[in-house]
Amino acid sequence: MRMQKVLSNGNCAVLIACYNRREKTVNFLDSLSRQDGFASLNPDIYLLDDGSTDGTAEAVAAAFPAVKIVKGSGNLFWAGGMRAVWHYAMAQKHYNFFLLYNDDVVLMDGSLKRFIGTYTQLAASGVVLVGSTLSLLSNKMSYGGRALYNLKHAAYYPLDPPEATPVPCHLGNANVFLVDAAVVDKIGVFCDAYTHYLADYDYTLTAFKAGMQVLLAPGFYGYCEHDHGDNWLSGKQPLKKRINYLYSVKGLAYKEYLFYIKKHFPADYFGAFVKLWMKTLFPIIWDKFKKTAD
Repeated sequence: MRMQKVLSNGNCAVLIACYNRREKTVNFLDSLSRQDGFASLNPDIYLLDDGSTDGTAEAVAAAFPAVKIVKGSGNLFWAGGMRAVWHYAMAQKHYNFFLLYNDDVVLMDGSLKRFIGTYTQLAASGVVLVGSTLSLLSNKMSYGGRALYNLKHAAYYPLDPPEATPVPCHLGNANVFLVDAAVVDKIGVFCDAYTHYLADYDYTLTAFKAGMQVLLAPGFYGYCEHDHGDNWLSGKQPLKKRINYLYSVKGLAYKEYLFYIKKHFPADYFGAFVKLWMKTLFPIIWDKFKKTAD
């Protein structure tokens, strides 16, 4: 009964941010609109287009006229765009929950109903639900949930999605993501400190520390490739370029990463500071051992 009530009350907002990925954005929206239960849920879809020059907004408006397109400044990046569209949606009306998606996800058949069904079966409020995505290239998990080895330290390990019952996690990617209103009432939306990366990790960990349920949903919900590559620049690159990468919000995001560490793992601050500079000044260590997962 609760599942049917949620699917029929239409009080859900879908939030997406995009920039110059017209084909991927349209493909995502197509996979969403074809979902079983989509018509019953009847969500309000908000797309933040951050100044795309490839015709993304025009293509979306033509193919999906019900989508509410919000114009960005052109300098929002991912976290800024998601934060802006979230605030915009909240200013329009009260929503019971929000579905956050990356525009490069292609949803699996039936994933919306499974994801909403998992949430409704919890029969609780104050929930952040993380959905895993699968790489078609590797047939392995590309994005999903992570668990900390120790709450005092930043090191984590990936969680395989459970088969049937949601499991707790500390960190989650917002590629497929549900946040209910009780969480937003308690901790707000993504923290202003983040421009591009880390906002979803910070959000899930903040929610966990605030006593919210942060859960990894069972199974996979979409296809998405992990396209971030190595998290350092090779020693073959000139030092100036490596230092620029250190400070870039699409590189090592020096200031924002250290903010994240200081906020959640103060004992790791000095080590994180040293590691960032080691990656920049002595990348041969990472070039040699290919430590892509740190």
